[in-house]
Amino acid sequence: SVPRCYLNKQLATVRVVKGEPAELSCTVSKDDVTGTWFKDGLKLTSMQGVVFEKKGLVHKLIISKAEDIHAGKYRFEGGDVKTEASIFVEDPPQVDKVLLKNLTSVPTVAKAGQAVKLRIPFEGRRPIRATWLKDKMELTDDTRIRVDKTDTHTMLSIPSCERKDCGDYKVRLKNDSGVLEINFKLVVIDKPQPPAGPIKIAESSANNITIQWQPPKDDGGKPVQRYIVERQQMGKNNWETLGETPRSCTTFTTNKVEEDTSYYFRVRAVNVEGMSDPLESGEVKAVGKASPGAPDPPEIVSASRDTITISWKAPRKTGTSQIVGYMVQKRKKGTMTWLPVTNGPVKDKKLKVTNLKKGLQYEFRVAAVNAAGTGDASDPSQPVFARDPTKSLGQVQELKVSSCDSTSVTLTWNRPEVKDGNEVKGYEVEVRPSHSSSWTRCLTLPAEATTGTVKGLQPKEKYFLRVRALSDSGPGEATELEAFMEAAAPVVPPRLLIDDTVKNLLVIKAGNPVRVKIPFEGSPDPLVIWLKDGLPLPNRAAIKTEDGTTQLLIGAAELGDSGTYSVELQNGLGKKQTFSFQVQITDIPQPPGPLRLEENVLNTVTVTWEPSASEKWEKNLYYTVLKRESQKGVWRVVGDLLYNNKFTFTSVIPGRDYYFRVVAKNSLGTSAPSETVQPWRIRKTKAEIQVIPQKYRGVNQNQHPRFLVPLKPHVVVTGSECHMSCAVGGHPPPKVTWYKDNRDLSNDPNYFCTNDFGVCSLVILGVTKQDAGEYMVEASNEVGCVSSRAFLAIRGKI
Repeated sequence: SVPRCYLNKQLATVRVVKGEPAELSCTVSKDDVTGTWFKDGLKLTSMQGVVFEKKGLVHKLIISKAEDIHAGKYRFEGGDVKTEASIFVEDPPQVDKVLLKNLTSVPTVAKAGQAVKLRIPFEGRRPIRATWLKDKMELTDDTRIRVDKTDTHTMLSIPSCERKDCGDYKVRLKNDSGVLEINFKLVVIDKPQPPAGPIKIAESSANNITIQWQPPKDDGGKPVQRYIVERQQMGKNNWETLGETPRSCTTFTTNKVEEDTSYYFRVRAVNVEGMSDPLESGEVKAVGKASPGAPDPPEIVSASRDTITISWKAPRKTGTSQIVGYMVQKRKKGTMTWLPVTNGPVKDKKLKVTNLKKGLQYEFRVAAVNAAGTGDASDPSQPVFARDPTKSLGQVQELKVSSCDSTSVTLTWNRPEVKDGNEVKGYEVEVRPSHSSSWTRCLTLPAEATTGTVKGLQPKEKYFLRVRALSDSGPGEATELEAFMEAAAPVVPPRLLIDDTVKNLLVIKAGNPVRVKIPFEGSPDPLVIWLKDGLPLPNRAAIKTEDGTTQLLIGAAELGDSGTYSVELQNGLGKKQTFSFQVQITDIPQPPGPLRLEENVLNTVTVTWEPSASEKWEKNLYYTVLKRESQKGVWRVVGDLLYNNKFTFTSVIPGRDYYFRVVAKNSLGTSAPSETVQPWRIRKTKAEIQVIPQKYRGVNQNQHPRFLVPLKPHVVVTGSECHMSCAVGGHPPPKVTWYKDNRDLSNDPNYFCTNDFGVCSLVILGVTKQDAGEYMVEASNEVGCVSSRAFLAIRGKI
């Protein structure tokens, strides 16, 4: 008996996205089985887009491009076997890829008060539900926002957008086949909010008033450029503009004030969109004039039996008006009562005090006088006897530094020579910083002391020190150290404190500020040097170095600011450290140059254009070509991601008018378009075809097809044209068919096939990576069939 046929592998249900290929296959146990396919109970003999295939024991139903008509239940019958399965054609929501990229890659920017309309057309199996969300909350119609939907598109409309409309938006498209979510950002720019208050009064005097404020909490989406400060005097209606401050400065000082007068101040923030509402202060009053500070204690110039001459210096704080003189007072040592020496102020800073009692010891003090009154009195002078002078003490001997550290210095000396019984009663040590001319008494020591330590010095400061002996006749002549001392901190090599906040590459949009802060350490303070491309910084760049931080600031970046920036630390010990980083300034591209249209290949149009000027500085710039078929038609993308300046449009219908435009794009946005003014049209022509039959001899001249010149491999650059050719012979003249990866190219509009007397060519205009693969040309006539194969490789644009 003949063995029965059975199934080795049954049909399996398939789910396929519309437009994608699909396949049903089963395996039987006998090779001689001829199968029959059924769809929804009806026998299939032929169906558009469907191919039946049998290879040995395997039977296949192949669909090259699934459509709705291919969905259903399929059955295969052959011999003794039967198997069933279904094909489900899914058609999820889809949106044009170019629109999707433009919407999601760059935020949508609008100015406050402008209307925003975002229209998203879609395709897919109906019904499609469209939902709009903002910051994860669903949007519904209200008095400001409207959401519309049709069978082919959905649209969000905001007639007058506000800053609160900024945020993350999502459009969710859903049908029975799937869900598509589109995420994008909406940025609304506006003038800033008022500066943050309240306005604080940092200083108020008879000469000036200083106010402080904080930056606005919302800068309107654009950086604050400056602040405008105005003032109004109490009792008046008009406001006076005092001046402006840069964005980095939130304090302002005015000296246009009058004593005991009250004012109001207000501050406005300004960005590119305009001026904010003002922040106003409360009442601010300019105070009256201040009296002078206390002078240093008077110095004893000379003394005799009934007179003592003293001198003094002006006080450091002179008050708010000029000093007109000094009040001088005296007292006997050991008493509390100060008595005036003169009846009024002394204009000079030196005075001879007379009518003193011989042998008594006196102290003196002075107070400065200005228009506001008498200031604070000085500390008392050194006590001095009213007696004829004896020979004063000489200088202390061999004054030197015995030790020092970062905050103190220890001095040693020997006693001065003593003559005429003028005994040493003690010593006085004074110190003076190198940047000051005033000496300060820091130590008073007993007579037996010949060493003293001065403490409380500041690290890295330079000081002068002097010592003098004291006796009943007054202080002796001072001895100074010939060399100054420096209280130095420990040496720390210069080091840049680079962390994750300091980037090696900064990409900045033109017009925005460039701000780079780099902390550092080092002792003594290192010298900070900034360079751009190895040269000093241009005048537009500002450097601020303080408190262990150095900062580079460029207020509004320009394209010429791109380059390599470096910061170098140096100290006086030969140590240094350098850090370099790149700054790239970019902007929305400039438009391409004029367009030119040519018909290089029959029924095509090749669009060429001059490069955008932005190609010089933008490495990632590319072009998009759009066309429309009437002056008021919709622009449609026909070529995208083009990195050259040429594109060939192949689907030209003779007799129609075509308009073209080209835009340049980068990561920041799209340039203004460059467009054709006159339409492009290919005239319809009726070609007269005359066939002249060739005369053949009576003998049989049939020849098998053969390749006189075979196909050759090609390597081309993305976006360029590719010409593949061969030469074919044979009789009758062979029919030539081109294939790519075994797919017939005869009806593909992206390829042009020609056959001129046996020279066969395949033309590909504007090749892409998808054009790479194996190509085959087949030549056949009634005698036979031959083929030639070659590979096409694609490489990126250099």
